[in-house]
Formats: sequence, C-alpha cells, structure tokens
Amino acid sequence: MTKSWDFLENKTQQYLIVIFKMFTHISNFRHPEKNNLINENLFFEIILGIVNRQDKQHHLSQGSIKRRLKVAIEKLNHQTLDTRLQGISELENLAIYYREYNWEIMDILTAFVRKNSVNKAHQEVNSLSSPKIQPDIQASLQVITRTNTQKPINSEQLDLSYTDLRGANLCGANLTGANLYQVNLSGVNLAGANLSGAILSAANLSEANLIGANLSEAIISAANLSQANLAKANLVKANFYLANLSQTNLQDAMLDGANFREAKFSG
Repeated sequence: MTKSWDFLENKTQQYLIVIFKMFTHISNFRHPEKNNLINENLFFEIILGIVNRQDKQHHLSQGSIKRRLKVAIEKLNHQTLDTRLQGISELENLAIYYREYNWEIMDILTAFVRKNSVNKAHQEVNSLSSPKIQPDIQASLQVITRTNTQKPINSEQLDLSYTDLRGANLCGANLTGANLYQVNLSGVNLAGANLSGAILSAANLSEANLIGANLSEAIISAANLSQANLAKANLVKANFYLANLSQTNLQDAMLDGANFREAKFSG
C-alpha cells in the first residue's frame, strides 16, 4: 500500500522525500520486491516522527517568542533610558528573525513614538529652539523606517501622525504610504527618503532636507514646505493643494502630474 505524503509541508521534509526515493531506487536495483515495502514503511515512520517533533517544537517556540515579546515591551516602557533602548533592540531582533511578528512590532514602536513625542501647539513649538530628539525615539524610528521592514499587504499603515520628529535623522527612511498627518518635520533630514503615497497633510516640512526624496503620489495638502529643499525629488502625481511652497527649492524635481492648485509660492 502506497503511503500519502500530503502532510509534509516544509522544505526539509521535502528533501527527505527525495533522499528516500533515491535510497529506494538503489535498494530496489538489487532486491525490488523484498525491499520496496519495508523501506517505504520504515522511512514513512521516520518522517512522521520528525513531523511530530517539529510540531511540538513549533508550539514551544511560539510560547517562547510571546514571552520574549512581553519582556521587550516591558523594557520599552521602563523609566530608564538604557532599559528602553535595550527593549527597542530586542524588538528589532524579534522583527528580523520572526517575520510573522514584524507588523505587530511596528505597531508597538509607532505607538511608543506617538505617545512620547506628541506634536505640541504652535506657540509651544515656536518657543523651542534647536530641538533635539530623544535617543529612544530616534532608535525606534530607525527600526520603523529601515528599508527592509516588511510592509503589510492589507490596508494597515505606519501611523506616526501628530508627532514631533524635529531633530530626527530620517535620511533614506522607508515611509512608503505612512500616515504623517500633522507631523512636525521642520528641519529634518529626509534626503533620499521614500515617502511615496504617504499622507503629509498639514505637516510642517519647513526647511526640511528632501533632496532626492520620493514623494510620488503623496498627499501633501495644506503642508508647510517653506524653504524646504526638494531638489531632484520625485514629485510625480503628488498633491500640493493649499501647500506653502514659499522659497522652496524645486530644482530638477520631477513634477509630472503634480497638483499645485492654490499652493502658495511667495510671501
């Protein structure tokens, strides 16, 4: 009776099947009738044992990951900076090695940034000079915006709305499709960043460095880009409706299909 191998899923098990077939072929070359059924039954039992062991290890591994995730979150919310940085590092490692938790971890880190770097009222912002971003916020942003971060396939998006990110270094950041509504990015280095499809409505990008950035199809309506540097930026189909573009550098920028209706270019 021929055994069914339908329960085998991963590549390791498939390789074992190939080895089994080769072994059977060699054995059958000398003793075709005697060895075939014995070899197949024996090898089937071996494979079944491997599968059961892997299933048990998988369940144990899932529990271990959950515990590590819980510990990392506790560290992220600790009072001391060093412990928070350690928590961020542990979350990054979990996101790298356990991709099924990648987006959950991005949600945790963006929530941390929103909670601890809230965009203040205009009068408070204007009273602050030479803003410096906190090390744990910068570290979180580095993890969130790495170019190899696995983005979700559904409608979810990175949510950094209503945050104050002045002083951050986001050079080359991957913020594709991110929600950056009313974010304060004044003076921030975003050179070469990918902001395609991002929501930047009412954001403050004054004096920001956006040289070579990708803003294609981004929604930048009513945003402040005064004195921002958009040289060589990709602005294809970007929406600048009601945006402030006074003294903005648009040299060599790609403007095909961009919407500048009622945008302000002077004064």
